[in-house]
Amino acid sequence: MRNKWHLPVRSKRFSALVRNQHFSVKKWGISWLLLGIITAILCIVISPVSATGIGQPERQKTAAIETTTVNPSPADWVKQGRTFYEAGQFTNAIELLQKAAQAYQTQGETIKQATVLSNLSLAYQQLGLWSQANDAISQSLTLLQTQPNREVSTHHLNVLAQSLNIQGRLQLHQGQAEQALATWEQATALYNQLGDKTGKIKSQINQAQGMQVLGMHRRALVLLKQVRQTLDNQPDSLTKAIGLRSLGEVLQFVDDLPQARQVLAESLQIARQLESPPDISAALLSLANTARQQQQIEAALDFYQQAITQAPSPLIELGAKLNQLSLLIETGNRQQAQTLIPQIQSQLNTLPISEQGITFQINFGESLIKLVETRHGASLHPEIAQILTTAIQQAETLGSQRLQAYALGTLGHLYEQTNQLQQAQDLTQQALIKTQAIEAWDSLYPWQWQLGRLLKQQGDTQGAIAAYQGAVDTLQSLRSDLVAVNSNVQYSFREQVEPIYRELVELLLPENDTQISSQRLEQARQVIELLQIAELDNFFQADCITAQPVQIDTIDKEAAVLYPIILSNRLETILHLPNQPLRRYTTFVSQTELQSTLEDLRQALPQRTSLRFLPLARKVYDWIIQPVAADLATSEVKTLVFVLNGTLRNIPMGALHDGDQYLLQKYAIALTPGLELLESTPLTEQRLEVLTAGLSESRQDFSALPNVKTELQQIQSLMPGKSLLNQEFTKSTLKDAIANVSFPVVHLATHGQFSSEAEGTFIITWDDRLNVNELSSLLKTTDLRQTNPIELLVLSACETAKGDDRAALGLAGVAVRAGARSTIATLWLVDDETTADLMVKFYQVLTEDKVSKAEALRRAQLLILQDPKYRKHPYFWTPFVLVGNWV
Repeated sequence: MRNKWHLPVRSKRFSALVRNQHFSVKKWGISWLLLGIITAILCIVISPVSATGIGQPERQKTAAIETTTVNPSPADWVKQGRTFYEAGQFTNAIELLQKAAQAYQTQGETIKQATVLSNLSLAYQQLGLWSQANDAISQSLTLLQTQPNREVSTHHLNVLAQSLNIQGRLQLHQGQAEQALATWEQATALYNQLGDKTGKIKSQINQAQGMQVLGMHRRALVLLKQVRQTLDNQPDSLTKAIGLRSLGEVLQFVDDLPQARQVLAESLQIARQLESPPDISAALLSLANTARQQQQIEAALDFYQQAITQAPSPLIELGAKLNQLSLLIETGNRQQAQTLIPQIQSQLNTLPISEQGITFQINFGESLIKLVETRHGASLHPEIAQILTTAIQQAETLGSQRLQAYALGTLGHLYEQTNQLQQAQDLTQQALIKTQAIEAWDSLYPWQWQLGRLLKQQGDTQGAIAAYQGAVDTLQSLRSDLVAVNSNVQYSFREQVEPIYRELVELLLPENDTQISSQRLEQARQVIELLQIAELDNFFQADCITAQPVQIDTIDKEAAVLYPIILSNRLETILHLPNQPLRRYTTFVSQTELQSTLEDLRQALPQRTSLRFLPLARKVYDWIIQPVAADLATSEVKTLVFVLNGTLRNIPMGALHDGDQYLLQKYAIALTPGLELLESTPLTEQRLEVLTAGLSESRQDFSALPNVKTELQQIQSLMPGKSLLNQEFTKSTLKDAIANVSFPVVHLATHGQFSSEAEGTFIITWDDRLNVNELSSLLKTTDLRQTNPIELLVLSACETAKGDDRAALGLAGVAVRAGARSTIATLWLVDDETTADLMVKFYQVLTEDKVSKAEALRRAQLLILQDPKYRKHPYFWTPFVLVGNWV
């Protein structure tokens, strides 16, 4: 969509070029912030101000091109130039504007000259003439900002604000997002001074776009919600359509997809009512990207096609086609993808040099590389290399080191795919140098990872470890930024982040080296610790662990910590025994066999009429526990603490079987997100009070839990506290109860589920569903350093989603996220009677025997195991797991 200018003759609103691409993330891809630059829809709004005043209609039909006028005036040249501009004839527009600017200078019409220079800058931008565009806008601002105070009128300030908006657009397109944001903030301040609400709104929308490019999606969301409150009280306008579209795109980035879809649909409706093709196409493109995130592929393809059909300019059409191409390749629709390729190539060849055009070329190259990786485009290597080489050259011309780095690194990946390793390494190192030179740390880790892979393939293990460690360090430094955005849009954690950690561990623990130093083992352990934290951050989209950690040895000297690490061809286990150096144990089993066995075991354990689980439980025991069994026995530890990842999280370790007995019969067992735990006081040293809440009646399509009433009554008989049952158990009553009294134990007996997303991890109250993030807010104890945190959160009757190995992340992190030291929950839904029986036994042991939480749970489980009516089947006792601090 072309930019329209502010005119010295009459007013006309215009929007800047819409940049709307989804850019599918590759497993080797770039960082989320660089993706923010090339994927966010930048709906920059630049409102025109005439030389004589404002107040013209927001949208006007384009007049026919006028090329002849008797004795033309500067105003006539401007009018004709505008018509040429809107017709895409930018060279002709520039020629007329230059004449008008010179004429106004001769006449001493400073404000009119400044206005024309701003419009001239826009025309230069369309042709990618960045130096000329910068000169024109600088001259405009110099004229406006050096006027004597007595000459500064309201109209003058309006023109200055508009020129600042145009400068902000120019800065953003040259990769100067921070400067653009600062410039737009100046424009907003001017509008605020003038009392121009419409101008202020448009400038705030521009600010929000700048924030998105800088990765400040939460800030952009807050700002755009304020804008919407203002727009809701105004009639429909294109400004309103753009504001809603901007809000919808930010909602998309922060993963509120249903709300994003709704807001974008409102934007589309207004754009259609006002018959604005550019805004119609932009809204369709945003809706397509949102549907794509929702995995609604047919809907996404349909929206892309509508955007292509209705695109008012070749540039918007090209952006939609690139998105469509990447989705077709991603979903395996190769035939349609092959049809699009020559169309896109032809259109790319006609683009002027610009940030947009370079970004399009790199995106096209990425899609073609993806096609090559699937062996459907082997003949495309030379063409891809030429496309990316052109992008590098144009980025140099433009002076954008960020885009140079992006193009160089992408070309390096192409050479990696074709096994031209030295060339790939040289290009990747160039990308790294340029990225570091501009301190774009957000764009650094993909190239560090790529360099690590290349060095590994060339046999330089030490160099590879250094590169991988650099990538991990960069990810940690970006931690708070990475969790602030939608992981599904910005990067696929499993494809783009998790492999970096695992591949580094493989390098640190080579299979043919049995003499690994204690320092190397500690480094590998720390990498897994960081992976655990990164996974939780990714799941909750928040920094989960904020308090100062302490070492486990200071809490429990009779506990051992095991890190089973699934690698491509083996299982590595790192063992931490009290006051001893770390030890390593290697079991050679393929990742495929290990995960298949774990999945079979997870399916077999809940089958209470079958013993199919036994040989599987024995096999997993032999892989994980048997190698360390002798050392565990010698150390005389009483508790085993597992730091699990991947498919292992779905398996209750207590159910592993050595042929004679279950692991639970030997040790108390706990799970933890990491070795370094939050400081805690054992429950046995506190006066126990409990808040119980639950549902015994059917609610929200969930079945009744008749034994919950008895469960809560018996717990209350063992420990003092407060109870909320059925109608008394609502969001507000739970919040009030927590706020009024500090309970070390909170016991919630209600249906709930842990799923692969935080939004799908919830418990049921009488009046609503309460997801894990809402639970965190409700409990108001996210600062774990407070005086009286919740020591134990029990989620009775909850379960993890079957077959979902990310679901257990919710279970692993709910304690930390909800502000509790530890959590007891179940991996699958156990019958109501058994759950009530086990929970009561747990509290009896905890209060009467004065043992740790882990030992109390173990003894309660053993009582169920030994009860004849439960037939010793692990279905009844093993799904109850303790996560977090166990003392």
